[in-house]
Amino acid sequence: MNLPDRHISLAHGNGGRLMRELIELLFAKHLKNPTLDVQADAVTLPLERHGELLFTTDGFTVQPLEFPGGNIGSLSVHGTTNDLAVSGAIPKYLSLNAFIEEGFEVAALERIIISIAQAAKAIDVAVVAGDTKVVRRGEGGGVYLATTGIGIKTTEINLSMSQIQPGDRLLVSGPVGDHGIAVMLAREQFGLRGDLMSDAASVLPFTQALLDLPGLRFMRDPTRGGLATVAHELCRGTGLRVNLDQSAIPLRDPVVSVCDMLGYDPLYLACEGRVVAVIAADQADQALQRWQALPGGELARIIGETESNDPFVVLHTELGGSRILDELEDDPLPRIC
Repeated sequence: MNLPDRHISLAHGNGGRLMRELIELLFAKHLKNPTLDVQADAVTLPLERHGELLFTTDGFTVQPLEFPGGNIGSLSVHGTTNDLAVSGAIPKYLSLNAFIEEGFEVAALERIIISIAQAAKAIDVAVVAGDTKVVRRGEGGGVYLATTGIGIKTTEINLSMSQIQPGDRLLVSGPVGDHGIAVMLAREQFGLRGDLMSDAASVLPFTQALLDLPGLRFMRDPTRGGLATVAHELCRGTGLRVNLDQSAIPLRDPVVSVCDMLGYDPLYLACEGRVVAVIAADQADQALQRWQALPGGELARIIGETESNDPFVVLHTELGGSRILDELEDDPLPRIC
């Protein structure tokens, strides 16, 4: 049975029949799993006896809601579970809170929910709880999503900035800036269009591939603020200098072209399916080989190193010079995730 309404009304959020139908005929229909109980106020979750429980939460306001390579639904799954993955955990459960604007098309909402279900199923994650609110027309951006994730960490490796040492290498799992530019092009701003795909995806295969390497120090997904912001976080957290090799940083031609035209720096643009890892120098090549052997990892690269020096982020340019990368202040592309 399908939801009989074509658009969301305020009554779909009032706790009555229409809200029950929305939850049962749309959300529960596509997110159905043994632990999802839409009648319960809380859910019992089976967890492994050994290991640590990791917990994270996130919110998503991307515009447009659908873009090449994904939509706000798949983005919410990947964004939340990737935070668990780079912390060394295997994502297990998600909660989902949906804030829907009055008048939003049910067909578009269903596409988003289907995308959530598909993204979660692909990495064996269950959506086990949620909540739905409807706001008045003009008070929202169509749909906002908020998610909470639970994962299990079974490895004893300690991933922390405190483990990073001078001479460690920085790796990135693929080209940077794809998501930011793909979403911008989908907005058709500045008269620009393109078919560049967002990199939004699960990074779990990349994080799991390195967890048995004792030299692995730290991992982070370079979302808002991009690669440069991760580098600044490393500087602040360690007191070390971070040297980046511009010629080694993978960038797709469309990203470079758009950034050149509009004056953006791709190193500050959001990624939603990449990992930055810091690892001991003697294991960097082995880590790189593992990443490059994975689907989508062909363009993984070693892009820099840490140094015992003043804590700046220094970009060594292709022309043989160097410049300090400032910390991000203005948001070049708001509502990107």
